[in-house]
Amino acid sequence: MSQQQQGQNQSSSSGRMGNPMQLDSKVKEAFDVAYDNIYAFHLAQKSTEKSVENMKGVRCKRVSRSIGSVGLYVPGGTAVLPSTALMLAIPAQIAGCKTVVLATPPTKEGSICKEVLYCAKRAGVTHILKAGGAQAIAAMAWGTDSCPKVEKIFGPGNQYVTAAKMILQNSEAMVSIDMPAGPSEVLVIADEHASPVYIAADLLSQAEHGPDSQVVLVIVGDGVNLKAIEEEIAKQCKSLPRGEFASKALSHSFTVFARDMIEAITFSNLYAPEHLIINVKDAEKWEGLIENAGSVFVGPWTPESVGDYASGTNHVLPTYGYARMYSGVSLDSFLKFMTVRPNRKFLNIYLV
Repeated sequence: MSQQQQGQNQSSSSGRMGNPMQLDSKVKEAFDVAYDNIYAFHLAQKSTEKSVENMKGVRCKRVSRSIGSVGLYVPGGTAVLPSTALMLAIPAQIAGCKTVVLATPPTKEGSICKEVLYCAKRAGVTHILKAGGAQAIAAMAWGTDSCPKVEKIFGPGNQYVTAAKMILQNSEAMVSIDMPAGPSEVLVIADEHASPVYIAADLLSQAEHGPDSQVVLVIVGDGVNLKAIEEEIAKQCKSLPRGEFASKALSHSFTVFARDMIEAITFSNLYAPEHLIINVKDAEKWEGLIENAGSVFVGPWTPESVGDYASGTNHVLPTYGYARMYSGVSLDSFLKFMTVRPNRKFLNIYLV
């Protein structure tokens, strides 16, 4: 392909997205800060190529290559999630994926939310698909006249989106997925030193995602004032714009009582939450015992919302207990690895 043809293709891809509307300068600055932090954290995940000489004249190495085409799903049914566009598109950009399709539900007017569009263009998305739900996942998996077929699909979603991803990865579509990433979850471990205000805020920050979210409180010891926590949850919930969603999520969530931190962490490792908050005295010393969690937030000054937006870590994480065997999205998620052996001919007699 000539440089001229390549440039035309790139221009055509960008043209499918349109132009983002002018954002408020403070909103733009917030997205730019998030972009820089997420980019820095994922760039640091780049591994250097290493060659190992297993025996004289026998060298082996492992090399990485980007996945050629990827599909990124950004939910938008009950709330717009421009931060998810950054979380998915930035590692794809660093990895060097050539075709990056972002699917997200359009507004009632048929347009893409300007915040999502800004983040998509900032992070190098090449195509935007105005569609949501399972049908968007199917379009990216199989390809359409207006949507390129992709080789791997990423992103969180409701139970229908998650089911579509899991079904299609086992179909003739020949598509891979990042992980099962369904409705949001948080598990908070708290003792008598934790503020009821902070506990309530951490639980509600996930409960307000949607009525199918699940929040779990694990109380350690006998000194925790559960009534104060419940009162604070009710108080804060009333002031939330999405308080109705939070209330529905809370109705099917639960509290666990643990005798000590060992019992609390044992339960957490079995539950394998998407997000784990450890809000206890000397929280740092328990980090080493955590085996299964998508992302861990240590201490009272590390709310889960920091990870959702701008700390730099990725917020696309396994749910439904899949943190026992899946990791969250990282740079490696957008790469594939090959082994290479440039052996000398005369050595093969010793190896075969």
